[in-house]
Amino acid sequence: MAANALPGGTFTMAGDLTVTRMGYGAMQLAGPHVFGPPADRDAAVAVLREAIELGITHIDTSDYYGPHVTNQIIREALHPYPDSLHIVTKVGALRDAEGGWPQALAPGQLRQAVHDLGRLGLDALDVVNLRVGGFDSPADGSIAEPFTVLAQLQQEGLIRHLGLSTVSAAQIAEAQTIAPVVCVQNFYNLAHRVDDDLIGSLAARGIAYVPYFPLGGFSPLQSDELKSVATRLDATPMAVALAWLLQRSPNILLIPGTSSVAHLRDNVAGAALTLSGDDLAELNAIAS
Repeated sequence: MAANALPGGTFTMAGDLTVTRMGYGAMQLAGPHVFGPPADRDAAVAVLREAIELGITHIDTSDYYGPHVTNQIIREALHPYPDSLHIVTKVGALRDAEGGWPQALAPGQLRQAVHDLGRLGLDALDVVNLRVGGFDSPADGSIAEPFTVLAQLQQEGLIRHLGLSTVSAAQIAEAQTIAPVVCVQNFYNLAHRVDDDLIGSLAARGIAYVPYFPLGGFSPLQSDELKSVATRLDATPMAVALAWLLQRSPNILLIPGTSSVAHLRDNVAGAALTLSGDDLAELNAIAS
């Protein structure tokens, strides 16, 4: 399938960086709770290869998924990478022995994290997002010091473009005084819309907005309105939720994750739904 035939078409983040708005999030390729190896490594490889066959050119990952597991599988499945493929990754956290997610924002930790991304087999990384904040919401405070470290690594040629994750509008503005920001990854979906105003602001500046947990994350989306629209369209609630995001704003990029080829195909097909004005009105009534 051609990239422009995928739901939502493409979005240009920078002159040398155009991706399909329908992407793939690789987090679920690791083991349970994003820790350790997958139960079926061959199945994980198959999902990645199917994503490319479907025309997806945007894969989201991090070396702390596993840790290291997801990126090793990506390299095994797809290297040497197609010229059209863009891998977006993130730094700013680690995994501890108990499976926790401690922050890792010190300059030395960030430099090491970027160098560790060599596991992907790339000389330079397309996009590296600085992950700050809490589990699902920003934390107050300056991000100038860690973002400056990434800007320096960009100047050294190890990173092509920079993004942010779990940040506020003020932190985005602060980062942009240091280096251009091409994308923002925050928690957002049909039922959690704290960033409604931010999405519009970023769209006006040509900055991509990439919602993580687009289907609710560890607590799948559920609402009577969502079920009602899905029933009317003879679709699944998750398909409707993805289609709503693509129609919500042209700068929204989707990175739903799955470890199943069948589920991946369902996500791509579902995102192609066209929601009517009545559908959108019913969905937009869902309170965050």
